[in-house]
Amino acid sequence: MSSVTFHHIEKVYGQKVKVIHGISFEIQSGEFVVLVGPSGCGKSTLLRMLAGLEEITGGEIRIDGQVINDLESKDRDIAMVFQSYALYPHMTVRENMGFSLKLRKESPANIAQRVDHAANILNLSALLDRYPRELSGGQRQRVAMGRAIVRDPKVFLFDEPLSNLDAKLRVAMRAEIKALHQRLKTTTVYVTHDQIEAMTMADRIVVMHDGIIEQMGTPLELFDQPRNLFVAQFIGSPAMNLLEGVVEGSSVRAQGQLWPLPHTTHVAPGQTVHYGIRPTDLSLSDSGVQAKVIVVEPTGAETELLLQVGEQRVTVVTHGRTHIQPDDVVHLNVATDKVHVFDGASGQRI
Repeated sequence: MSSVTFHHIEKVYGQKVKVIHGISFEIQSGEFVVLVGPSGCGKSTLLRMLAGLEEITGGEIRIDGQVINDLESKDRDIAMVFQSYALYPHMTVRENMGFSLKLRKESPANIAQRVDHAANILNLSALLDRYPRELSGGQRQRVAMGRAIVRDPKVFLFDEPLSNLDAKLRVAMRAEIKALHQRLKTTTVYVTHDQIEAMTMADRIVVMHDGIIEQMGTPLELFDQPRNLFVAQFIGSPAMNLLEGVVEGSSVRAQGQLWPLPHTTHVAPGQTVHYGIRPTDLSLSDSGVQAKVIVVEPTGAETELLLQVGEQRVTVVTHGRTHIQPDDVVHLNVATDKVHVFDGASGQRI
């Protein structure tokens, strides 16, 4: 197990295009850290700099205190799992998994032992003599993971490894990768644009946007205490409802309705704010905020409602089933202690 430190990391393409803006953070030994953000935020670039596939323009990356900026990829003692699997089509599963050890001139007996051990962990023992073309997408991804495991690296790197899989398989592979980390305890850096993956797998999440870190913390810290509007909108599914309004007494007037404020919020009368409430923290009531039903989406255990409040759409998730129909008028109760308030100008949490 090894720690990883990013210290004032910058990345510039050419003379002008700066994609990473002085990022600094540390990953503890044995930690599973997920870099998450929209396309173009710099997360994959940061991972590739750690892997040695991109030059570092400024700053230092350290593994266990050793600066690795000028080390070749093969000398960094890392293993990377790619989105495209990157398997050799003419090699069997066994040969693919053991190829890096063969390049290091390990003994055939040692290679066989380590491949068999990794195959046992990943339930690949029965597939070792097959070729990649004979495997499903999930099996190919497990082979790519097995090829990383046999190297016994200091750090595992995953670059959007599940994006090529269907939804059901993604859920299964998510659990497999998390279980694998809990078993091996190897420091892991995982890149994804899917915040559900980030929430379910990470010890800590790094939310990135336009080459900077917006917030870093545990999944529940980011969910319960988003630092700004970007994190509030990005973390959570369905996304948080956000309404722009003006403080009026102990409420916010937004879209012609009064939305109650928590007693602990320090705001001034007339102040412009963004009022945030998650879909699960709104419930149907006999009184409260009035809304018109647009769409009803039953999912079994829950029902998702899309409502119209003034000119804005609001999402509500209710447990169980409902007889509500489109065009019905309903009222909403707000869980006041779960309200998030952000400054109207800066977007920062109040």
